[in-house]
Amino acid sequence: MASSKPKGLGSSLTIQELAKEPMLVIPERYVRLDNKPCSILSEDGTSQTIPTVDMQLLLMGEATDFQLDKLHSICKEWGIFQKKSLLVKREYKTVFGLMAKALKIDKGEMEEMFDDGMQSVRMSYYPPCPQPEKVMGLRPHSDATGITILLQVNGVEGFQIKKDGIWIPVSFLPDAFVVNVGDTLEILSNGLYNSIEHRVTVNSVKERMSIAMFFNPKFEAEIGPAASFLNPQNPPLFKRISTEKYYKKYFSRRLNGKLFLEQMKTENGEDDTA
Repeated sequence: MASSKPKGLGSSLTIQELAKEPMLVIPERYVRLDNKPCSILSEDGTSQTIPTVDMQLLLMGEATDFQLDKLHSICKEWGIFQKKSLLVKREYKTVFGLMAKALKIDKGEMEEMFDDGMQSVRMSYYPPCPQPEKVMGLRPHSDATGITILLQVNGVEGFQIKKDGIWIPVSFLPDAFVVNVGDTLEILSNGLYNSIEHRVTVNSVKERMSIAMFFNPKFEAEIGPAASFLNPQNPPLFKRISTEKYYKKYFSRRLNGKLFLEQMKTENGEDDTA
């Protein structure tokens, strides 16, 4: 017989425990503190398909100027694209190399920062929620990475990006990997590429699962605009900082849009190398 008191209300139940049986009421710890509806969206509220990059042609060494220009434009305007490939572990180095070529910077600078860089994987599970408008699966933020490669496991949507000040729900190609430009790459490109701000909403009837792979600079590297990219007409917009200090600062703060990246700009303080 069901309890008269909704299970989990005000408790410290974990997501795994909540998923064991249907949820009737959202535990207080998961309710959004601002009490505002999950605001959006594009005018019609429908999902949009994010740009696709043909990695097969690029990996075969047939990267024409047109294809590189397309990759360059997508990284500037969107900061996110999708691709189909089974070679994620090997391919991320190629993605960095192609981005260096598209940016017309020294490939060695990209390799110096990201070769043998730190990598991590996060598997996320979002159970069905009876009042999805009152919670946020993942708060708005941009990743601290160079790139993040995301796989939406079970086809349930909920991933949204902020483009031109508007939250847009996006749909993925079946079995496609999605590549997010991260803050580190925006810094390296001196603001030319856009680290994409994103969030995750939850579904009232379906669970959502995803796997994210994070590709970061090596621990010994220094994060800052690429030297070969700078000149008197293109001065550094971001501070230089050690990787260790960069990530300590990032993870000591609550996820809050692109606020951390804004604080990395030279206009907000002196050089912070450590």
